[in-house]
Amino acid sequence: MATSMFSMWLKAIQVIPRLSKEEWNRLDVISRWLIATRAAVLIMTFISAAIAGLWGIRNHHFDWLTWLLVALGLVLAHATNNLVNDITDFQKGVDKDNYYRTQYGPQPLAHGFMTLRESWTYAAVTGLMAALIGFYLVYARGGLTLAFMLAGAFFVLLYTYPLKYIGLGELAVLLVWGPLMMGGGYYVLSGSWDWNLVWAGLPYALGTTGVIFGKHIDKLEDDRQKGIHTLPVIIGERNARYLLAMFTVLQYLLVVWLVLRGIFTPLMLIVFFAFPMFLRFFKAYLQPRPAAPPPLPQQPKSKWAAFWEGDDYPPEGWPMWFVAFAFIHNRRFGILFLLGFIADALLRSQGIL
Repeated sequence: MATSMFSMWLKAIQVIPRLSKEEWNRLDVISRWLIATRAAVLIMTFISAAIAGLWGIRNHHFDWLTWLLVALGLVLAHATNNLVNDITDFQKGVDKDNYYRTQYGPQPLAHGFMTLRESWTYAAVTGLMAALIGFYLVYARGGLTLAFMLAGAFFVLLYTYPLKYIGLGELAVLLVWGPLMMGGGYYVLSGSWDWNLVWAGLPYALGTTGVIFGKHIDKLEDDRQKGIHTLPVIIGERNARYLLAMFTVLQYLLVVWLVLRGIFTPLMLIVFFAFPMFLRFFKAYLQPRPAAPPPLPQQPKSKWAAFWEGDDYPPEGWPMWFVAFAFIHNRRFGILFLLGFIADALLRSQGIL
């Protein structure tokens, strides 16, 4: 039983598991929370928090307890947003009639796994935990910490409605995963704001924005019919695809620029190990979304080719298309970016660079 439970925890932080109602009923409360909050995407928040901490190490402003509280508070805030997002869309009828989001994984409310009261309980408890951490940090660190906390609460509560509905959701993601999480996290550690960190974190913030942008392209027609005016709905599918491609190109160009400016050492060029994968996905960005998933390849890729270029598109990933490519690339780019950041920060903190 314990092995099965831990196995589901591990699975839930890697992918969004597909489950039946009977399987859901057998899950423990932590597994349900991980699935309901879409824990697989919380890694993006953890990486932003890690970047803030590494900047603190680099500049000799780091405390383990403070950083752990910052990271946990941000992850719980993101989880709260995901729960509130589902509740809001459910109450507005967005997830009905096989809406895109109900097809790629369990939506506990839409699929009848949870009642509205249970979902609000999950959101309230998760949000309360995030708030308690935030209030402690405000008390312990002072200064602008309260302002950053209130800004975070604003996006947690208002991202789904109205920001997503009026074409500001994508901009909100860029601001949250960049200046707010990284810059604000570093402020809590150091007591100061650093614009160089905002620039340094922008390549990764663009990646997280690309993920939500890809998702909004995938469900563009559904959103248009339901009156949700995301940026892809406003600018059109073709322009949105090109903008997604530009976001990803900018990730690499910004890293090169940051190295040339001396903000990073050449160690950060390790991110180019993700470039072959990007080139493969870039071709997909330039074409309209297919009407059906591609056929299975006759010959599976070698382990080296799968590592270098990325695995072939999994049929079970459908109807995710652009978001799948954006997420896979951002995960690879983000891990490499984090590794480069770790090496850069440790060497600078020791005076080696």
